[in-house]
Amino acid sequence: MDRVYNFSPGPSQLALPVLEKAQKDLLIYGDTGMSVMEMSHRSKMYTDIYDQAVADLRDLMAIPEEYEVLFLQGGATQQFSAIPLNLMVNKKADYIDSGNFAHLAAEESKRYGQVNVIASSREDTYAYVPEVKGLSFTEGADYLHITQNNTIYGTRFVELPESSAPLVCDASSMILSEKMDVARYGVIYAGAQKNIGPSGLCVLIVRKDLLGHAMEICPKLLNWEVQAKAGSMYNTPNTWGIYIAGLTFQWLKEMGGVAEMEKINIEKAALLYDFLDNSQLFKPTAQAKYRSRMNVTFVTGDAEKDAAFVKAAAGAGLVNLKGHRSVGGMRASIYNAMPVAGVKKLVEFMKQFEKENA
Repeated sequence: MDRVYNFSPGPSQLALPVLEKAQKDLLIYGDTGMSVMEMSHRSKMYTDIYDQAVADLRDLMAIPEEYEVLFLQGGATQQFSAIPLNLMVNKKADYIDSGNFAHLAAEESKRYGQVNVIASSREDTYAYVPEVKGLSFTEGADYLHITQNNTIYGTRFVELPESSAPLVCDASSMILSEKMDVARYGVIYAGAQKNIGPSGLCVLIVRKDLLGHAMEICPKLLNWEVQAKAGSMYNTPNTWGIYIAGLTFQWLKEMGGVAEMEKINIEKAALLYDFLDNSQLFKPTAQAKYRSRMNVTFVTGDAEKDAAFVKAAAGAGLVNLKGHRSVGGMRASIYNAMPVAGVKKLVEFMKQFEKENA
């Protein structure tokens, strides 16, 4: 059968050239006589793959030399624990609660110290991101944590907060989709399964002066300094995930880099939001100022009609449009690998559905 347009929030659609290259290399990688999945992570044939992936990510994001780049296991959620374990020297931190994963990150960190949620949109069903101007930061806070794009509720930070504490950012659903000034952050971390590669891998970019302060109770596998000294290989890493991430980085460079992808993502989001803003049936749920470019959330206002739309769309090759179980409705995740053609097909299908059901 033909490939569908996969609007899943993660694991998400991968770029076709990446899949084709992985398929070609699956049995035998280059002249090694084996698959990447069979290589020792400490062999030169694999460390060359690893080193190239790190170099390409550094190039794509213009990562300064004073930052370490780590490829870790466990996804972004594991870092909810690793962050306080590595950074809570004074045992206190600030969090901005702008969505489900931001909330979970704050709740987990309470196990290790004092957490101040200095702003939240939870009571308003996360329809917006709290304003960052005029916030009252905690004196002596070890860090300020944000989730820059909120996958479930379809919102994003349009400006960054200015705190004297290092800014820690969960960038899982927006990394590599737009330019980021890495120097403004102390830590950037991202689960791979949205814009980078398969699940089970987490990219972590950490300023080197923030290493070496982990709590005594911090497990070695969660200790960033230990992982940095071992080149992400204190134990066997997710070798296949890193390989696919490397292919994605190469594809992004061929596409023109992050700046070019940002232009394409703005175009895709505009196509969908322009239709939603003028639709007689579908309505966007996030406030306009804070709308995500990666995760577009919308409803009809009728749960049965929502379900009928999701089912009909899947029949037309537009899959995984059902909203998160906690909010219902629909969600179209249009990460880097989703082509403009996929968004155009979705809009045309929505127009037809509206004509038949409004």
